[in-house]
Amino acid sequence: MDRKVEKRRTPIWRDRRLLIALGVIVLAVLAWRMLPSSGSTDVDGDEIQTGEVARTTFDDYLPVRASVVPATTTLVGVMSGGQVDELLVQDGAMVGEGQPLARLANPELRLQVLSQEAQIASQLGGVAGENLGIQRSRVDRAGQVASAEYDLIRARRDLDIREQLHDQGFVSDAGVKSYQEEVDYQTQRLTQLRRGRAAEAGITATQGRMLEATRARLQNNLSAVRSSLDALTVRAPMAGRLTNFTLQPGQTLAPGDPAGQIDSEGAWKLEADVDEYYLGRVQPGQKAQTGEGASLTVARVLPTVTDGRFRVELTFDGSPARALNRGQTLDVRITLGAASPALVAPVGGWLSEGGSSVFVLDPDGSHARRVSVRTGRRNPRQVEILSGLEPGQRIVTSNLSQVRGDTINIR
Repeated sequence: MDRKVEKRRTPIWRDRRLLIALGVIVLAVLAWRMLPSSGSTDVDGDEIQTGEVARTTFDDYLPVRASVVPATTTLVGVMSGGQVDELLVQDGAMVGEGQPLARLANPELRLQVLSQEAQIASQLGGVAGENLGIQRSRVDRAGQVASAEYDLIRARRDLDIREQLHDQGFVSDAGVKSYQEEVDYQTQRLTQLRRGRAAEAGITATQGRMLEATRARLQNNLSAVRSSLDALTVRAPMAGRLTNFTLQPGQTLAPGDPAGQIDSEGAWKLEADVDEYYLGRVQPGQKAQTGEGASLTVARVLPTVTDGRFRVELTFDGSPARALNRGQTLDVRITLGAASPALVAPVGGWLSEGGSSVFVLDPDGSHARRVSVRTGRRNPRQVEILSGLEPGQRIVTSNLSQVRGDTINIR
């Protein structure tokens, strides 16, 4: 007897359509979990560095790499143009102040000097002649006064004799009168000569001073003319080591051309290029120290910024601990301020964009969110946090300038 065979029902776990639907749902969930949320970026955890914000002591200093340069450098200039005739020293030699370095030849200048010397000598001769005339005038005036004085003495003596004879009755009144008139005349003559001598003395004194000033000026001019020949010898303006002395025999130089320079030997200073961020913080008078412990002082700050850096000059407070050479580099630590407690964060690439924001990690470390911050002082290890962060927070110290969103997902 036939019986109806009932078709078995397929188990739900073997239902293909259901399995496909479940697979699609699982894939969708996985894809949703894998895709970053809106405004976020996935970052590999191995590619970032982190650091902790802490309240600790902030050391306010600036490390720089400084070069050793001479404390004083003086240029050697050419005072009078000419052709290099002879070199007396070599580049790099130690020289003393005023030592001849080279001699120049300038025949035209020599002829000009000889002509000017002849003119000045002629003028000096004229001044000497005028001085001689003044002296002669003084001698003549003195002779006239002496003669008048003698004539007055003789007239008075004759008058005394005639008055004695008059008293004895041998000479009349008329005989005495003529001698009295002679005495009066000689007295008046002597008085006028003395007045004339006094007036002439004042005039000749003024004239003599003018002639002396003229003579002195002519002598100075003569010295200047002769010194122009001496200027053909290039001399060292100070003692030290001669550098950049590249003159060659036969080379033509014009007045004012540089001939080299002299560096102070044994006296050094340091020069360092500093990031423009510290332009307002580095000041003359601040103390510094080399890696070997030598004390320094910031002597000058040159505020001109070139390629984002400005220059600082430092001088040694005493003698360096060891011998130095020009061009040698030293590690220097400039003290900008006293150490003080502050909220600080580690320095890193996050400061390359100015340090106005930083990514702060969530407690679970799977996400980091952008936070606006305000920074202050910096040193090579720390940056002062003025606002935006709290102690104990961890931040991403790597450079994430390419991240546009405000959230990163750390995978």
